[in-house]
Amino acid sequence: MTVSETLAALKTKKGIEPSADYTGTEKADDFIFAIQTDKATQTKESDWVVFAERVKEHSGALNASTEDVPYIRAGTVTEKGETQRTFSLNGNRCVGDPAQDFLLSHRIKFGSGTEVVFPYIYFSAKTGKGEKGAAAFIVTADASGSASNSAGFACDVKGVGVPAEFDYLTVAAAG
Repeated sequence: MTVSETLAALKTKKGIEPSADYTGTEKADDFIFAIQTDKATQTKESDWVVFAERVKEHSGALNASTEDVPYIRAGTVTEKGETQRTFSLNGNRCVGDPAQDFLLSHRIKFGSGTEVVFPYIYFSAKTGKGEKGAAAFIVTADASGSASNSAGFACDVKGVGVPAEFDYLTVAAAG
């Protein structure tokens, strides 16, 4: 499913659509995590592929580097360095889902270096605000599970560089 299809489904099924005026709580289900799997056909973010079908989690985390530096008369001070964006992505395998089929392809599972780095967007379906960046997709499980259980998958997503601010409302208005 694409970003635009996902947002249309959320509007129809749950009455959720991005609004700059939204205030209130957000749930994990309110966030959209999508990647550009094909530069030739997915020229707009609204065409990017969303991780949603049978996905249990796409938790985001921020991992900052720090250094404890002792100073004369001030004592030890913790200084913050760069921050890396990470996501933990996992769920049950669903063959035919474009996001999972891409992620669990031989090319991605066994790729290395820039072969597994792709543009992503992560934003709130309620506000349209989030981020746009690039990340390395590191598949850690592709058919996990016990007998008679659904096959699971898991992927660590590690940001490359600092993501830019992203606002789907601005992108949608630009057409």
